[in-house]
Amino acid sequence: MAKKHYIPVTSDVTGADSKSNCAFIRKVIRAALEAEGVTVPCEVDVLLTNDAGIHAINLDMRGVDRPTDVLSFPEFELTPGEVPDERDADPGTGLVPLGDMVLSMEHVAAQAEEFGHSRQRELAYLVTHSVLHLLGYDHLDEGAQKKQMRAREEAILARLGITRED
Repeated sequence: MAKKHYIPVTSDVTGADSKSNCAFIRKVIRAALEAEGVTVPCEVDVLLTNDAGIHAINLDMRGVDRPTDVLSFPEFELTPGEVPDERDADPGTGLVPLGDMVLSMEHVAAQAEEFGHSRQRELAYLVTHSVLHLLGYDHLDEGAQKKQMRAREEAILARLGITRED
């Protein structure tokens, strides 16, 4: 049997790491990896936190003194469309360590309300967004890179049956 992705989800806020939240996050990550053609077993570590927690991490790791919705810390410098292979795997685990994802569950709730869709839709979007960052996508410019990333996000969410109306 082929080895599967390892996606530990931890939380430093009460209730965020419910079984349904964790299962949904894992489902979205697996769908995003599959959509991007990642065939090797990977590890993606996920932390669910609040605005104060993500603010502290943002300040410590990036020197940005504010909370945000999601942070992505890729293990590799990939280019969009490039996927890791078995040579990138950790010899001890056989897994490719793609990187870390940190989500502010407060931002998930606030942005879902702001944009008029469900928390689940917002969570799926942010998880997909983060996976794409781990795979080398970026949106620092307002041109081609951002357009490419947005198109991939929408394609992955569509595969999951999640629309903007959800």
